Amino acid sequence: MLRDHVSANTVESLNNSINIVEPGRREFLKGLLSAGALVLSVRWTPQTVFAAATDSSSAGAVAPMANAPLHPNVYLAIDTDGTVYIIAHRSEMGSGSNTALPRIVADELDAEWSRVKIVQATGDEKYGDQDTDGSHSVRSFFDTLREAGGTARLMLVQAAAAQWNKPVTECHTELHEVIHAPSGKKLGYGELAASAAKLEVPKKEDVKLKARTDWRYIGKGTPNYDLKDMCDGKAVYGQDTRMDGMLYASVAHPPVFGSIAKTVDANAALAVTGVKQTASIEGFKPPVGYQTLGGVAVLADNTWSAMQGKKKLKIEWEKSPHSVYNSDSYKKELQDTARKPGKVVRENGNVNAIFAKDGKIVEAAYYAPLLAHASMEPPAALAVFHNGKVEVWAPTQNPQGAKDAIASALGLKKEDVTVNVTLLGGAFGRKSFPDFAIEAAVLAKKTGKPVKVVWSREDDIQFDTYHSVAAMYMKAALGADGKPEAWLQRTVFPPIGSTFDPKNNYSAADELGLGFTDVPFALPNHRVENGPATAHVRIGWLRSVANIYHAFAVHSFADELAHAAGRDSLDYLLQLLGPDRVIPKEELPKDYSNYDGAYEQYPIDTARFRRVLSLATEKAGWGKQKSGNGFGMGVAMHRSFLTYVATVVQVQVNDAGQVQIKRVDTALDAGTIVNPEMARQQFEGAAVMGTSLAFYGEITAKDGAIEQSNFNDYQVARMKHAPRETYVHIVPSEAPPAGIGEPGLPPFAPALCNAIFAATGKRVRELPLSRAGFA
Repeated sequence: MLRDHVSANTVESLNNSINIVEPGRREFLKGLLSAGALVLSVRWTPQTVFAAATDSSSAGAVAPMANAPLHPNVYLAIDTDGTVYIIAHRSEMGSGSNTALPRIVADELDAEWSRVKIVQATGDEKYGDQDTDGSHSVRSFFDTLREAGGTARLMLVQAAAAQWNKPVTECHTELHEVIHAPSGKKLGYGELAASAAKLEVPKKEDVKLKARTDWRYIGKGTPNYDLKDMCDGKAVYGQDTRMDGMLYASVAHPPVFGSIAKTVDANAALAVTGVKQTASIEGFKPPVGYQTLGGVAVLADNTWSAMQGKKKLKIEWEKSPHSVYNSDSYKKELQDTARKPGKVVRENGNVNAIFAKDGKIVEAAYYAPLLAHASMEPPAALAVFHNGKVEVWAPTQNPQGAKDAIASALGLKKEDVTVNVTLLGGAFGRKSFPDFAIEAAVLAKKTGKPVKVVWSREDDIQFDTYHSVAAMYMKAALGADGKPEAWLQRTVFPPIGSTFDPKNNYSAADELGLGFTDVPFALPNHRVENGPATAHVRIGWLRSVANIYHAFAVHSFADELAHAAGRDSLDYLLQLLGPDRVIPKEELPKDYSNYDGAYEQYPIDTARFRRVLSLATEKAGWGKQKSGNGFGMGVAMHRSFLTYVATVVQVQVNDAGQVQIKRVDTALDAGTIVNPEMARQQFEGAAVMGTSLAFYGEITAKDGAIEQSNFNDYQVARMKHAPRETYVHIVPSEAPPAGIGEPGLPPFAPALCNAIFAATGKRVRELPLSRAGFA
């Protein structure tokens, strides 16, 4: 069911003692924590933090963390008053990572959650990978953070045992204290912090982690700890940053990718009240990568003046080779390529031999358009340059990448760049690219003043790092029993790799492994091909990446085959899976990346597919109401980011093509889930986002320039279009943790389109649905 609103009293009780430490609006931090290796066996001693916070009370907690005596590793510190400081080294954009990750530490530490304060990390290699994308924050750091908490717990026990002159084996921890059971003696963590700090950090093999049955936080749902601040307006996002004397900047970017300013007349812009100056930003040197697009900035003492000044600029742009890009002709080019043989990337058996026989052949072509991220908060960043060093505050998913890119753009050493991470008002992958933060840093250096770059919604949509457009072709030969004896699939799309190498027009193995080369069906003859596509815009990551269009094609086609065979869609899917098995790695491409998860630990297990399919369809009441006459149920399944998902969508379609999504049931098996509450929210949100993308998502270009500009022509689902009811069903599992933020999106569109077919008999093979007459 849609989540109930949390009352103000509930929010207060859940959050009144949990604090996030954010950079102050006018705070200039000169250093936070000394450099150190990401090694738990080495004590790490922080430097003193020098801060001048004037209007952010939370910033004052950074110094106490630095001064706390016990720092067993880079992720936590314990003060003499018992306060436990835990570093949130990943970005928070609504997925709950900076609640889930600290709770792993707190659980293993046996810390009382009400006495935990969370400190948002700056970009620093000592924390390990900080790029918050790919749905792997928990998966990548689950063991590391458990060891961090367990190490501190053991040191506290050792300190208490030494003080009591008792064996360590007779001592144990409960909430925030060490207990000697035989004598009943107790000591709080604060009382032990100073003495524990004098001990050697235990070796990894000496740290005994808790049994699953002893977990107190992992697997228990809790709201995001900064929920209260979000509700009362105290939460600090990139758009909220302020600094005395700063300038606001609005940047006119080249309307066509790869163009640069030929001439600039800024007189009218400079005449706008509040405008102080203009400044050029150098265009990128190919490949674009993480560089800025270049352009001309208007700097003013307020955002409105900067934006109005930008409108007054008269710029003549150099012609770009990408001016030839027109969506309609490009679409045909992709579709034509998908109809031709491509590079074979997976092959089992011999499909051609089967296709040559006299059998029933089913063919279908699918198309998914270019998409923009359109997150709630457009890009924004504040930068200050002083004494050869730059400090930036930004809603970035990738603070280390931003740090490197800023250093490169300004010709600085990495150690002379500090990137502070604010809350992110949505991101979906867009904010892994740091171009907007680089713009702020470049302008701060040029002007000698603090500069805040603010992108408008129009900037956000027209100069995005887009989700790729894709054309796919599917072909199958059905046997007498209706099962496919041969299955051919092709995908053609400009790859993300083209952003980092323009010559890259074939997809890399990791993109092809996003729902295409890892199809789990038991197929005796199966071939997967990839065709070339040239990119004319920046292609980047968007929530679930290539899984979106691959799931749409594969699971729409599976439904088509079911109807061609005269079979129930669910029964046919289960038959396609075949007997329960773990797919041997040798059946997959040699370069299959498996989301960077070890295949021995995260194999493709068809039994887990079967479980989520059975659960979702059971809860949805599959088969209880006959489809047709405007009512339809559709089902799809998908594995992405190592999580198994099945979605059932129920629709009612009237004679005018208006679609009401009556109910969505999604079942997921994500292994061990740290925070089920946030997991449910992510999958509920995926249903709404999936509705937006399926019905309206489409970015088009004419003569290289993007035609959409705001929500009037790049729509998102309104309340009347959103699913009426959404139910999320979690499969209990003790498997290793898998992804949460992205896996809910891929199966939604095919399940929706399959439901529309069941209701109307009209098959949708091209998105968005609005182009097919559905709304």
